[in-house]
Amino acid sequence: MQEIVNTWHAEAWNGWEGVHWAQNPARYNAMVAAFNHDFFQVAAIVENDRVLDVGCGTGQITLLAARRASRGHVVGVDISAPMLERARADAAEQGVANVRFEQGDAQVHHFPDDGFDVAISRGGVMFFGDLVAAFANIRRGLRPGGRLAFMGPQGGAPDSDYARATAALKPLMRGPSPAARGMGSLVESARIHEVLGEAGFADVNVTPVEALMDYGRDAVDAAEFILSQGPVRFNLDGVDRAVVERTREELREGLGAYETSVGVRIPGAVWLVSAVRP
Repeated sequence: MQEIVNTWHAEAWNGWEGVHWAQNPARYNAMVAAFNHDFFQVAAIVENDRVLDVGCGTGQITLLAARRASRGHVVGVDISAPMLERARADAAEQGVANVRFEQGDAQVHHFPDDGFDVAISRGGVMFFGDLVAAFANIRRGLRPGGRLAFMGPQGGAPDSDYARATAALKPLMRGPSPAARGMGSLVESARIHEVLGEAGFADVNVTPVEALMDYGRDAVDAAEFILSQGPVRFNLDGVDRAVVERTREELREGLGAYETSVGVRIPGAVWLVSAVRP
C-alpha cells in the first residue's frame, strides 16, 4: 500500500468495522441498491471507458462498472484490506477479468496522470481529512474532459422516516464510530459545489434522489442488522444489558411501521453528483 495520510480511517476500516462490512456485503449493498440505476445513469459509463472507483469497498459497484466498460478496464481503490479481499474473491468467482483492486488512500494515491475517463464513488468520498486535496488528486487521474460521478447522503432531518423508525436509538447515540467520522462532510449541496470548485472541477451538478432503502426481511431482522452496524455497536458498547434489550424491542416496534410484503423499506435521500475535469 502506498502513502497514507488518513491514518484514523486506515485503522478503523482495517479493524472491526471494515471486517463487518466485508462479512456482510449483501446487507450493505441491499440498503442502497435502489439508487444504483440513477447512479449509473449519471456515471454514463460506455464500453471503452477506463474507470476509477474511489472507496470501492467490497466491490459491487466496481464489478457493475466493469460489465459496462466491457472493452475498457476498472480500478477499485480502498483503504480497507478486509473489504478488498472480499472484492477480489467476488471478481474471481464472477469471472470479471477487466478489473483490478488496489489498497490505498485516494487522497494521496499515485493515480496515473490522465489515466481514467470516469471516476465514480458510491459513498466513499466523504471520509477524507482534506476533501479539496482528495478531489484534486482524483481530478489529476482523469483525462481532460473526464467525468466524476458520486453519490452521498443528504443531511438527515430530525423527523425523517429513518429517524422515526430508529427513535429508540437516539438517546444512546453519543457520537460517530471510528469509521463513520466524516460521514456528514458532504451532506449540503453548497458544500459539494464549494469543494469540487476548489479542487478544479467544472460543470458541477448536484441532484437530489429519493428511494426506498432495504433494511431486512422483517422488523426483527432489520433491528438486528442496524444494531450490528458500526455506529450503533460503538455507541452501545458498555451500555447496561437491560437498556440494550429494551432498546432492541423498541427498535423492532419502530421498524414494524415500515414492514412491507418485500421487507422493511424506509425512504432515504441521497445526492447524485457529476462534474468534469476541464
